[in-house]
Amino acid sequence: MQSPIRPRYVAAPYQDSPHAGRLILRDGSTAAIRLAQPEDRPALSAFFERLSPESRRRRFSSVSVPQPELIASLCDSSNPRQALALLVTRIHDGETRIIATGSYSAKDDKTAEVAFAVDDAFQGKGLGTLLLERLSLLAVQHGFTRFWAVTHTDNRAMQDVFRESGFEIHEKWDRGDLEVDLSVLPNADSVARLELRDRIATTASIRPFFHPRSVAVVGASRDPSSIGYRVVAALVSNQFQGPIYPVNPKAHEIHGVRAYPSVRDLPPPVDLAVIAVPRDAVLGVVDECAARGVRGLVVITAGFAEVGADGRELQRRLVDKVRGHGMRMVGPNCMGLLNTDPAVRLNASFAPTFPPHGRVAMSSQSGALGLAILGAAQRFQLGLSTFVSVGNKGDVSGNDLLQYWEEDNATDVILLYLESLGNPRRFARIARRVSQRKPIVVLKSGRTTAGGRAAGSHTAALATSDVTVEALFQQTGVIRAATLEEMFDLALVLGNQPLPGGRRVGIVTNAGGPGILCADACEAGGLTLPELLAETRARLAAVLPAAASLGNPVDMVASAPPGHYRHAVETVLGSGEVDALIVIYIPVGLADTDAIAAAVSEAVGGARAGGAASRPVFVCLMDEHGRGKLDLKTESVPLFSFPEAAARALSKAAAYADWRRQPGGVIPDFDDLDLSAAREACALAMRGQKHSPSATPGPCWLSADDVAAVLKAVRLPVLPGGIARSKEEAVELARRVGFPVALKLASRQLVHKTEVGGVQLGLTDAAAVGRAFDDIRARLEQTMQLDAMDGVLVQPMLSGGVEVMVGMMQDPLFGPVIAFGLGGIHVEILGDICFRVTPLTDRDAAEMVRSIKGYRLLQGYRGHPPADIDAIEEVLLRVSRLVEELPEISELDFNPMFALPPGQGCRIVDARIRVQA
Repeated sequence: MQSPIRPRYVAAPYQDSPHAGRLILRDGSTAAIRLAQPEDRPALSAFFERLSPESRRRRFSSVSVPQPELIASLCDSSNPRQALALLVTRIHDGETRIIATGSYSAKDDKTAEVAFAVDDAFQGKGLGTLLLERLSLLAVQHGFTRFWAVTHTDNRAMQDVFRESGFEIHEKWDRGDLEVDLSVLPNADSVARLELRDRIATTASIRPFFHPRSVAVVGASRDPSSIGYRVVAALVSNQFQGPIYPVNPKAHEIHGVRAYPSVRDLPPPVDLAVIAVPRDAVLGVVDECAARGVRGLVVITAGFAEVGADGRELQRRLVDKVRGHGMRMVGPNCMGLLNTDPAVRLNASFAPTFPPHGRVAMSSQSGALGLAILGAAQRFQLGLSTFVSVGNKGDVSGNDLLQYWEEDNATDVILLYLESLGNPRRFARIARRVSQRKPIVVLKSGRTTAGGRAAGSHTAALATSDVTVEALFQQTGVIRAATLEEMFDLALVLGNQPLPGGRRVGIVTNAGGPGILCADACEAGGLTLPELLAETRARLAAVLPAAASLGNPVDMVASAPPGHYRHAVETVLGSGEVDALIVIYIPVGLADTDAIAAAVSEAVGGARAGGAASRPVFVCLMDEHGRGKLDLKTESVPLFSFPEAAARALSKAAAYADWRRQPGGVIPDFDDLDLSAAREACALAMRGQKHSPSATPGPCWLSADDVAAVLKAVRLPVLPGGIARSKEEAVELARRVGFPVALKLASRQLVHKTEVGGVQLGLTDAAAVGRAFDDIRARLEQTMQLDAMDGVLVQPMLSGGVEVMVGMMQDPLFGPVIAFGLGGIHVEILGDICFRVTPLTDRDAAEMVRSIKGYRLLQGYRGHPPADIDAIEEVLLRVSRLVEELPEISELDFNPMFALPPGQGCRIVDARIRVQA
C-alpha cells in the first residue's frame, strides 16, 4: 500500500465537551459554557445592553443594542451547518448571567464568519481565545475549514486573539478595518498553543489549594471527635504558615484559634475553604464563600453522587454553583489535601499523619485508603510534596492534578490511586505528555469484571475493561503497580535513583537461593543478567574466597564480611557491564547489618565517583531493616525485604526508561480517504434504505456489499470477489475471479461461519462451486437459519502469507479500542492479542505488531517468508482514522487478513462492521 502519510494534529479532548461544560480562564477562575438556545434571547439582549458603547461598537460596528431579529438568530444553534453560538455564564447576585458569547455563521460551504463579545469586566482573561478554540473545533466537525472576520483597527485585543491562536492566518486592510481569514484546521502550532494555554490556566486554578494565603474551616466544631475539629487541629498542629479561620456561629474559639460566626465575617483574603457541614447546608456555604472571594473549596461532606440518584442531582447542582461562581472544588466526599513544603505546611484534612517532606505527589480516589497511604508513607520514609483525596471528583480531577504536577518544580514522581477513569481519552493525552518528563505510577483497582456481555465479534469478546486500561497505560508510558506495596516500591525507586540506561542487571549476594530468585524475577520482567567479563571476574577473585561464584549473580558465600561487599559492589557497579545493580544481604550468625549497609554505601559512592552515576542501585536487606531507603552521603538507595520485589520494581523502571527513550509517535493522516462515502454507506445501512426501505433505524451489521463500500472508501486492501445470491451468480463470479476459489457464507447475523459449515475452500471448477453453494444452503435449512443467509462471498484462494486479525470495539468510556493478533480460528483460543486506544500513532501501530508472541511468524520462521510489516501497520492506522471519524461504527473485525511477503501488502479476506446510531 505505502500511500503518502502526513501528520494529523489533534487537540486533547475537553474535560466535558466542546459545546458544554467548564471553562478555566487565564486567571484560574472558572465559568460555564453551553450552546445558545431560543430561550436565551432576553438574557443575551441584557448582556449586549450591559456592554460599554465601545464594546458594542467593536462587535456590531454600532453603539446601539442589536435588533431582536439578530438576537434571535444568535440564539438559534439548531442547524450548525448554518450557524452556531456559544454562551459563557457566571453567577452574579444569585442569578446566572452571560459574560461572553461567540458565534459563527456560514459564508459559503467551507467558510464561516466568526464574532465575539466579552463583558467589559471580564476582558483580558482569555475568553475570546477560549471561544475561538471551541468554535473552530465545532466548525470543523460540521464541515467548515476557514473562519472570516472583520475587526476595527483599534481592537487590538481581538487581533491578538486571532494572531495568537496558532492557526494559519491572512490579514487584509480594507477602509480602516482589518479582514482576517484563517484556517481552523488544527496544525502543530495551534495544538501546542491550545495545550499550553490549558496547562497554564489549570495550574493557576489549582495553585490556591496548595499555596493558600489563609484557610477557613466551615463547620469547625468544639467536639474533638468531629471532622471539623480534626481539620482545625491538623492545620494548627502541623503549623500551617498562614491564618486559620474556624467558622462556627456558636463558638468563640476552637483549638485555641478564634472562631467566626460565618464566612461573610472573615477578614480577606481567604483562598481556601474546607467545608465540613451537613449535606443540605453545603450549597448555601458555597454562596457565602463566593461572596467572600474564596478561590478553592475542599468539600469533605459526603452524601452526594456516591449515594444514588438524589445525591447525583445534588452534586450536579453543587458543581454548577461552584463553576458559576468561578471557583474550583476538590470533592465532595473526600478527606482533604496536604502540602508538606516547609514554607506552607498545609494539612487541610482530617488525617492524623503528616508525612515527611519529599518530591512525590499523590492523589487518591479513596479517602479511607488515603489515610492508610499517609501512614505507610511515614513508615517507608517516602517523602511527599503534596497529597490530594479527590473523592467524587465533582470538579478537580486527576487530569487537572497531572497538569499541575507537570509544572510543579517540587514534584518529581506522581502516584495515582484510581477506582475509575472519568475521561480516559483526555487522561491519555495528558499522561503521554507528562510521562515524557515525570514518571506516573498508577494503582488501578477493579481488574476483574463480574459478568460480561454477549459479544458480537472476536474483539468484543477479548477486550475486557482491564485490558483496555492496560493498553491505555502502555501507550502513555504510565507505570502500573499491581499492589499498594509495589506502588511505594516504585515511588522509592523512581524518586531516589536514576533510570536504568538498559536492561542489563548485576546481582551481588551472600546467599545463592535469594540470588537465584532475584535472577528469575529479573528475567521474567524482561531484564538480562550478562556474564561478567574475565577482567571483572579476576578483580573479584583477588579479594573474594575461592568458594565464591564469580558469574552473575556474584555469590560471595554466606559469611561475606563488609569488606567483601564493598569490593564486589564497587567492582560490578563500576565495570560498565551492567545498567543496574541489586545487592542482597541475608544475616547469618552474628553478622552486623549496619556494617554491611555502611560498606555498601561506601562502595556505591566509590563507583559513582568512578563514572557509575547513571546506574541505579537497589538493596535487599532480608531482616527487620528491609523497607524504606538507605541514606548515603549524596543519595538514597531504596531498600527491599525480598529480592523478587526489587527485581519487579527494576523491571518496571527499565520498561518506563525504554518507553521514554523512544521518539514520540505521530498521528498520521492520509491523502486518499473518502470519509464522506464511508459515512454515507453506514448511514444508508442504519436507515435500512439499501435492503429494506421500511426498516427502522438502529444497530445492525453491514451487508457484505456495504462493508466493501466502506473499506474501498478508506483504501483498505480487500481481496477481490463479490457477493452471489444464487448458485448461478456464484459460478459466474468464480469464473471472473479465477479458479481455485473460496465460498463463504455472507450473513449479517451469523458471526462464526465455520460453525455452521459456511466456509468452502479450494473449489477448482464450476461444478464444485455449485455443489458448495447448495451445501451451505442445505446446512442452514437443517438448522432453521436460512433466513440469515444474504448470499455467498466468492473470492480467489490465497497462497502464502500469515493469517492475522484486526478488530475494533467502541468502549463507552475509552472510545474505539483496536485489536491486533494472529487470525483465523486461533484468535480466541490463543488470546495472543494486543490492544490500543485510538487515535493510534505510528509508534502505537509498530508496537502492536511487535508485541504479540506470534511476531516471530511475521518475521519469517523455519523457511516461511516474512510478512509485509509496513502494510500491516498501515492497515491499523487507516482503521484508527476510520473509527475516529465514524463513531457510528461500534464493532469491526477483519479475520482473517492475510499478511503477504514484503512489498505485496495485505488482503482482508473476511470483514464485518457493525454500526449504531
